[in-house]
Amino acid sequence: MTTSAASMPRTLIDVLPSPTHEVGRMARDGVLVAGFAVLTALSAQIKIDLGFTPVPITGQTFAVLLAGAALGWRRGALSQAVYWLAGIFMPVAWYAKNSAGKANGWSIASGSTAGYFAGFILAAALVGYLAERKQDRDLATSVPAMLAGTAIIYACGVLWLAHWLNIPVSPTGDGEPNAISLGLTPFLVGDTVKLLLAGALTPIAWQAVERFEL
Repeated sequence: MTTSAASMPRTLIDVLPSPTHEVGRMARDGVLVAGFAVLTALSAQIKIDLGFTPVPITGQTFAVLLAGAALGWRRGALSQAVYWLAGIFMPVAWYAKNSAGKANGWSIASGSTAGYFAGFILAAALVGYLAERKQDRDLATSVPAMLAGTAIIYACGVLWLAHWLNIPVSPTGDGEPNAISLGLTPFLVGDTVKLLLAGALTPIAWQAVERFEL
């Protein structure tokens, strides 16, 4: 028995049974989007302040990459947009707390790390786009997909940080602060581990799906 291309799962979430009614599918997608927004918020609470930069180390990028891979580009991007917007109004901790101890609100949503929030949306969209084209099903293509998503987060975050702090993007040779040293370099090791972990998890999940179907 063959399976039509239209019925084949495009992402990991599509492996799950989908409601046949349009309202049911919309409700299901809403729950998935909200769930990954909450996952990103929870990962934001894993936080280490570095002192010399307004950007903390968090677990967010791992959740963002998984959101894109699991949900696809539309739902993945929407989950991160919901995360960004919901944090403005949430009465409890949602974003990673800033150095002043504030846990949420407009000051964080539009502040020095706003570029990373925008990057989350774009990264989830890109990783989701690649996942829908089966780039998350093999380690050799999954890791580069996660690397591309991480690079987008860095690009958006660093450029906005340079604008917000009115500092150069890259080192100028005079020892003055620059956005790369504050918003990229300190996070390379940790984010490499996160993207490798995310890049390994999705092929493992697909292998489990294939074994289950057999």
